[in-house]
Parts: sequence; structure tokens; C-alpha cells
Amino acid sequence: MAVELCQTQQNRPKKEIAQELGITDNMLNRWVREHDKYGDNSFAGQGRPVMTDKEKELAQLRKELRETQIERDILKKAVSIFSKGDSRNTNS
Repeated sequence: MAVELCQTQQNRPKKEIAQELGITDNMLNRWVREHDKYGDNSFAGQGRPVMTDKEKELAQLRKELRETQIERDILKKAVSIFSKGDSRNTNS
């Protein structure tokens, strides 16, 4: 409703509208930007940002990359530990 108010009363400053609604003008500007970017998909709720399909895919790929990098680092450490153990047994 705040975004609709800004759209219908474009001659009024957003800062004035925000004060009237009891919110900061930064918050109102963010809501207007989100509505402009996502339209009816805006304001999904529960603090989760609205993402396009490409943004969702990118987020999923980044998550998989982080997990893969962690697994790689663990395997490198394991190989290093076992390699040191083998060299001790062969020199006895």
C-alpha cells in the first residue's frame, strides 16, 4: 500500500509520505525499488529476498561450489595425513 501511495501521489516527496506512514524514507525507497524490479512477485515475506529463476540457480551453484571446496580441502588434509603416516612405516 505504501508503494501504491507513492505511485498515486508522485507530486509529493517520498520523505513526506514515509514520515506520514511512520517509516524511514530509505525503507520506502527500498520497497519502491523492489516493486519496480519484481512487480507482483515483490514482498514474498519472512525476510527472504525475491529472486528470479536465474538468481535462484546462481545461488544454488554458489552453495554447491562452497560445499565442494570444503570437501576438497578435507580430502587434501586427509591425503596429507595418510601420506605422512606411510612414510613413517616405510622407514622403520
